Amino acid sequence: MIELRDYQRAAVDALYGWFRAGRGSPLVVAPTGSGKSVILAEFARSAVVVYPETRILMVTHVRELIAQNHQALIRLWPDAPAGIYSAGLGKRQLGRQILVAGVQSVARRARELGHVDLAIVDEAHLVPRSSDTQYGRLFDGLREANPSLKIIGLTATPYRLDSGLLHRGENALFDGIAYDIPVGMLVERGHLAPLVSKRPAAAFDTSGLHRRMGEFVEREMLDRFGGDATRAAVAEIVALGRDRRAWIAFCISVDHARAVRDELRSHGIAAETVSGETPGPERDRLLRAFKAGQLRALTSVGVLTTGFDAPATDLIAMLRPTASTGLYIQMAGRGMRIAPGKDDCLVLDFAGNVMRHGPVDAIALPEEKKGGKGDGEAAEPPAKICPNCDAIVPISVRECLDCGHLFPPPDPKLEATATTEAIMVLTARDEWQAIRDVDYHRHRKPGAPDSLRVDYLVGTRVVSEWVCVEHTGYAREKAVAWWHLRAEGPPPDTVDEALARVADLRRPAEAVLAREGRYHRIKRVRFARPAEEQAA
Repeated sequence: MIELRDYQRAAVDALYGWFRAGRGSPLVVAPTGSGKSVILAEFARSAVVVYPETRILMVTHVRELIAQNHQALIRLWPDAPAGIYSAGLGKRQLGRQILVAGVQSVARRARELGHVDLAIVDEAHLVPRSSDTQYGRLFDGLREANPSLKIIGLTATPYRLDSGLLHRGENALFDGIAYDIPVGMLVERGHLAPLVSKRPAAAFDTSGLHRRMGEFVEREMLDRFGGDATRAAVAEIVALGRDRRAWIAFCISVDHARAVRDELRSHGIAAETVSGETPGPERDRLLRAFKAGQLRALTSVGVLTTGFDAPATDLIAMLRPTASTGLYIQMAGRGMRIAPGKDDCLVLDFAGNVMRHGPVDAIALPEEKKGGKGDGEAAEPPAKICPNCDAIVPISVRECLDCGHLFPPPDPKLEATATTEAIMVLTARDEWQAIRDVDYHRHRKPGAPDSLRVDYLVGTRVVSEWVCVEHTGYAREKAVAWWHLRAEGPPPDTVDEALARVADLRRPAEAVLAREGRYHRIKRVRFARPAEEQAA
């Protein structure tokens, strides 16, 4: 039997709260390794128990995920009225109350599926906005039988390269984020392994690469990063990975993946390539060999970013640049599973992806696509974005009109400074300072919802942050993530509720400050261990 972790239970509760509020189709943002299959299994189980006539379709695109999600449901609920519909798994068990299916198998069979109340999509970032796709045809067909169909999406990355945030903009399938599980919280609690990074000496020069359909042009990448550049990168992987036992290298193309494999073999490394061209039985054999430690390295393009778990993986080599934040996070996530004897996972980013997208536990969600005329972008009035609540405010204001954040005066123009290029904020080498005290109180701003103001006494300096629990949109989403990092249970909906529950919050012990002109802001915090909290 499966026992849910607190955040998994909170995610299920948040979905019920979402539907009780009469909202549309929600997303749950759940990082790789957080147990998405457990969350969707418990939600499906409880929905059928509470509403016995409910019919549920769990759908995804990867054969391994279909089997994994069905297995999680049966482990949680051995008597579940569940079946599988997947050509890849050789099963077509129509008529079950809960059906776990591959989208390729059911896209044109909505009539055969009949009335469905809930469609739960795993890896929801792979659902395009267009209705002329397998997912689009499936959902259109299901809505013909039930116009009140609800769709729930689970994903580690709630955005697409071609269309931005999954819940924003025209034709968005989802209406908002019901729950967001912070990566940093999972690492701090020991559910995920931390990532560490080292800038390779053989880093590729990605300047001047062109993009097509939002992504870097493959031919240009191959011309620039093949041959000697690849050989130098592999030599460095071998040198830096000598104490690492399981390596995955993400490559540009199938030919590039094979070239990296051959170069690894020339150094005496047992390596194989897995790609979309690898036959199913052969791929299964190679993945089993890798998990069993019979292979030290896999080189890949395209197929190991979702639906593949090898917990012992402790080295990720990024040998391909990507403009996709989602792909970047999926690649890094392959190294975050925990395993016996594994302390962390080393990420060697030869392609500048960390610089391009930032640490995986501090990703700024991309803005939704904005329409423009011709080849240019639509003109925008002079404005800036509040770092606390993401409100867009006039460039001249000193205080956010929504949450009250104080903007620093403009800095003089200085030469750019080097970045740490850390793959995770949590493992970056920052200067930590002790937090001597912390205070919580209400912040009022005329014309805007109240917020929770948190004042930290760091040394002799008071540094504040604003938690927008009563706001909507992304400001609310950030407040929910802030709360879940510090306390168990559902986040508060009002400042009064937050103030009544401050005793539940973990005590912050140290902070890293970031300077903004004459002011400072809280960049990150570290919490006291339970024994220290009790002593305090």
